[in-house]
Amino acid sequence: MEDLIAQFSSGLFIIHTVIFLALIFLLGKFAWKPILNAVNEREVSIQDALNQAQIARDEMKNLQAENERIIGEAKLERDAILKDAREIKDRIVNEAKDAAKTEGNKMIEQARQSIQAEKSAVMADIKTQIGALSVNIAETILKDKLDNNDAQNALVQNILNKTNLH
Repeated sequence: MEDLIAQFSSGLFIIHTVIFLALIFLLGKFAWKPILNAVNEREVSIQDALNQAQIARDEMKNLQAENERIIGEAKLERDAILKDAREIKDRIVNEAKDAAKTEGNKMIEQARQSIQAEKSAVMADIKTQIGALSVNIAETILKDKLDNNDAQNALVQNILNKTNLH
């Protein structure tokens, strides 16, 4: 019986080996190629995805560098605009000061001219009054006794006291 079991086991072993080899042949012919192709395609798609991610990463670095450059240019432009605005403000303030100074000088000159005109008018009025007063004094002296010097001096003194020219 042992012989039978050994023979039976050897026969079973051979059958299993044949089935195994047939299975490997069938798997190799029908299953392994599609499985290997799918694995290869998967590997290629993963590699493509990694390449795309690297490209995207490089593009992001480029965009960041570009953004930093644009921000730097914007800051420089802002600084230039602020500088121009300050210069314009200073120029406008200086022009306003100059205009105010010129206007002030004109007003001072007009006031001087007005004062001079008033002074001239007052002087002319004083001269007229002095002339009239002189004529009044002469007339009064002539009316009074022209032959008495003391009377003439008293009369002149009296008129001067009345007009407050003392």
